[in-house]
Amino acid sequence: MSIQEIYRSSVQTWESDQMGHMNVQFYLDKAQAGLATLGHYIGLGPRFLKEKGWVLTARDHHVRFLREQRPGAPFFIQGGIAEVHDDHLVVYEEMINTVSGDVAATFRAEAVLVEDKSRAPLPFPKEALQKAESVKTDIPAHGAFRGLEMTAPRPAPSLQDAEAMGMVRTYMGEVMPDWCDAHGYMTKRHFMGVVSDSIPNLLAATRGDDRSANSKTGGAALEYRFIYRGAPKEGDLLTLRSGLKTVTDKTYTWCHWLFDTETGNAIATAEAVAIALDLEARKAIPIPGEMKAHLESLVIGGLGV
Repeated sequence: MSIQEIYRSSVQTWESDQMGHMNVQFYLDKAQAGLATLGHYIGLGPRFLKEKGWVLTARDHHVRFLREQRPGAPFFIQGGIAEVHDDHLVVYEEMINTVSGDVAATFRAEAVLVEDKSRAPLPFPKEALQKAESVKTDIPAHGAFRGLEMTAPRPAPSLQDAEAMGMVRTYMGEVMPDWCDAHGYMTKRHFMGVVSDSIPNLLAATRGDDRSANSKTGGAALEYRFIYRGAPKEGDLLTLRSGLKTVTDKTYTWCHWLFDTETGNAIATAEAVAIALDLEARKAIPIPGEMKAHLESLVIGGLGV
């Protein structure tokens, strides 16, 4: 079988953000839906998982955004399995514009099997591992790490660590019911959604920008990596701390650490490579010299995913 089509849809208006293109959280939403179909191909379809009380999900996501997708754009996702291990599968997916055939985004995930109520890890059934060989695929060059590195995750930080390092508070809020799956756990889309919603506050705190007052210049993510370290439930209180890791002439890399507000434990750690975007030309623009100098003054040593 090798790589297979696992999702097909289009970009909805309500999935778009202030930049006029599909918001990053919905890319993860589509990737998770594709993973469900891929599970079906290896004997771990939704009905089977529900009967067993299992969930197929990701513990590590790497996403590259190659071409923006605007409202109305038709697309499909194809995917396969790059590596087979007893306790996880390395899954590769790519989103393709139906008309142009261009790859819009790629996803690499370490997919794991967990118990639905406790989220305790489970081994994959031998039958599923055998069937996974039928959908084996290589990860192409355009799906590989570029601005980020494929390194082992850092030890889990604490909220106290983030505050001591001077990271900026960019989000605080409660896990809402519609953010959660059937078992009350926050979906992968909303991990990314929290980070996405935090960006205007991050820019306000670090650059004094107000996106609502500037319609010509915006920003766009090129690459993300998420390490999921916890499973927040409906009603949990979350807080996000963000800091600048590196700056180049054209890109900057932010780190985002998500915590349970009550315990101070890490829920997720993430890195993102971003660019400045001319919203009229829909092209990346260099970081102005004065802005770059200011950003370099904000870099925090020791950040990582």
